[in-house]
Formats: sequence, C-alpha cells, structure tokens
Amino acid sequence: MAEILAHLDKLDYKQFVLGFSCVVYGFEQYLNYRQYTRYLMPKRPSELADIVTEEDFKKAQLYNLDKARFGFIEGIYKQVESVLMLHYDALPKIWDFAGELLFKVTGYGTDYEILQSLVFLTLFTLISTVTSMPFSLYSTFVVEEKHGFNKQTLGLFFADILKSQVIMAVLMFPFMSAFLWIIKSTGDKFYFYVWLIVIVFQLFIITVYPTFIQPMFNKLTPMEEGELRTQIEALAARIDFPLKKLYIIDGSKRSGHSNAYFYGFGKNKHIVLYDTLIEHSNNDEICAVLAHELGHWKMGHTLKLLAVNQVYLLSIFWLFSFFINNKQLYQDFGFYTMPTLIGFLLFQFIYSPVDSVIGFLQHVYQRKNEYEADAYALKLGYASTLRSALIKLSVKNLGGFNVDPWYSAWNHSHPSLVERLKAIGVKPTSDKPIVVEDKKEL
Repeated sequence: MAEILAHLDKLDYKQFVLGFSCVVYGFEQYLNYRQYTRYLMPKRPSELADIVTEEDFKKAQLYNLDKARFGFIEGIYKQVESVLMLHYDALPKIWDFAGELLFKVTGYGTDYEILQSLVFLTLFTLISTVTSMPFSLYSTFVVEEKHGFNKQTLGLFFADILKSQVIMAVLMFPFMSAFLWIIKSTGDKFYFYVWLIVIVFQLFIITVYPTFIQPMFNKLTPMEEGELRTQIEALAARIDFPLKKLYIIDGSKRSGHSNAYFYGFGKNKHIVLYDTLIEHSNNDEICAVLAHELGHWKMGHTLKLLAVNQVYLLSIFWLFSFFINNKQLYQDFGFYTMPTLIGFLLFQFIYSPVDSVIGFLQHVYQRKNEYEADAYALKLGYASTLRSALIKLSVKNLGGFNVDPWYSAWNHSHPSLVERLKAIGVKPTSDKPIVVEDKKEL
C-alpha cells in the first residue's frame, strides 16, 4: 500500500479526477447513444410480438425517447458544471465563504471546523438544489406530464423540496457532527469507529422512515378486509413470512408509476402496495409481484446485500485513512488547510474509478438476485400470472421494451422485461399481447 501511495503522490490529483470524469462521461454517453438508437426504431422487434401491442410499444418508445433526449442535455450540463467547479476551485471558495459566514453570524472562527463543515454542507446542498431545480421541473412538469405520469402540482413539488431539506438538516447535522468528531478523536483507527456509527445511522433511518418520514409525503392506509387481503395473508402464511400489517400507499398523489415493497425487522414485517398497482392488476397478478418480492426475503437477498455494502463501506473508510493527511491532495484542489470533511469529499473523487467498477459488479449481483426471486415466484405457482404482471407493469410504466444489452448491463440493477420473460420460460396462453385497461374502482 505504501508503494501505491508513493506513486499516487506523483499524480496531479485534480487533473486525474478531471480526466477520469471526462472518460466516464464519454463512455456513458456512448452507451446512452446505443440505447437512444433503440428508441428510434419504429417497429417492435419480433421477440416483443406476443408481449406488447404496436400501440403500447410506440407509446413507450416516445416516452423513453423524450427522456433520453432530455438526459443528454442534463448530462452535458452536469458534466460541464462539475468540470468548471473543479477547474476554478469552487470548493475552496465555498469553504472559505462558509467560514466567513460562520464568523459573521455566530462569532466563531475557523477553529470550529465541525461548525464550518455544517455551514459548508448547507451551502453546497442549497447550490446543488438550485442548479438542479430547472431540470427537476422540466422532467416532472414537461416530460412526465406529457406522457400522463405526473399527478402533482407546483405547490406539492416545492413543498416536497422544503420538507426534504428540513428532514435532511435534522438528520444529517447530528450525524455529520458525530462523523467528523469521531474521525478527529479516535486516531489512526478511526475508520472502524466511523463504520460503526454509519451502521447505527442506517438502522435508525430504516426504523424511523416508514413511521415518521414517509407519512410526511404519502398516506398509508391499512388494506380493508376482502379477497385481495385474504390472498396476500394466505401467501405470507404459506412461506412463513411474518406479516404484521398490510398498507395501500397513495402513490397516485404524485405519479402514475406503480410499485410494491416490504419493510421491517424480525417478526415485524409490513407490506406496502401502491394504489396504482391495484388499479391495473388483478389479485393473482398482485400476489405474483409480492411472491417475487418475498422471494428476496426468503433467500436472504436483502440481508446479503446489506452485509456486502457494509464490508464495502468499511473498505472505503479504511482506504480513506491513507489519504486523510495527504497535504498534496488538498493543495491540488486549491485548499491550504486540511478539513476532514473536505478530505473525505476529495477522496471520493479520486476513488471514483474503483467505485465505477464496484457499481457495475453490484448490478451483476442484483440482476442475479432478480432472476432468483422470479424463479421463487414460479415455484409458488405464479408462472403465468407473474408473466402477465411483469408485462402490465412495463406497459403501464412505459418501460423500455427495446433495451441495448451493454446499456442495460452498466445502468440497470434489474434485467430487461424480455430477459426476465425468457428466464421464466412461460409461453403466453394466446398469441395476442396483453392489453392493459385501468379499473375504475380499487
């Protein structure tokens, strides 16, 4: 490790980060272009003939084409913004301004590094929010609106942003204060203690989010007694899933997209269904979707992925311990002091090559899990209904039916619809594709 660091010290860290970010940007734009050409195809491929109608295929193509074109513009802007920010040393300017602001408001000087770090985070978050807002507005109120997905008003949009910022401040200020204090107080082995507090923070968020945070944005209503509830409870009992509560969430308040998930620790599990999922799926199809999700639980995918991520986090903090006192790293980015928060931020920049590879490997692992969860649903007898449920979800959400394999492998944690249906191996009962019709009542 010492030899590697000795070689790294000969690098110009800023030029390395700028160069690598441009290489990654170019590579990802190449993949985006490959996928973009798929969206330009007017006719559905032969393998989609018994899956989706020509009309639904064209709707999906137009939606994804609009998203892709918008994505090119947003991607160029973000890349230029990032390059200019690093080239003109915007980070040290924001850091210095945070120190000046802290002194003017509170009288505390730059010796109070943790307080200055919190002010820096606030300023950086506000700048990021402001610069990204035009893109969020266009995506929501132009692209999503045009294709019938957006259900929220401007008032709700800005209310969500405000609530998110307040929640972030309430949660992140204490966490970041503890994070920085531990690094500065525990010596060379800080990485282990930081890792522990991150685990505690993650468990805390998982615990409080469904009870206190999500209700601030969406309403969760207990599912009423009826045939669907009976079928779901029977499915849970069949595989010994410790279902405690079953909710319907008003996802249609903001979007026409649909989903389902479960959460909770130990024998305190909760299942949440989007109202939009119930609108366009029958009971058996909903149970098939849940059988897939419960397959993740049964095979321990969630816990395994959590464990892998914890090992990954520990390795990141350990590697950071070799860079935290590297004066050249700070100086190359325009800093003449060595704040801990800045050191960790700069370390993430230079660690990005490894992070890109790890992200790709995580997608490979998650895609394997998705195939296994589908196979589990098949074992429970949901073969044909899982097929129809997946098709309906893709049609209703205008999913990308015609997917480039390279683009998908790099960007997607889930296999494409065609790949999943091929793995399921269930032939349609008719040579006609499924037509999705909305139901008027839940």
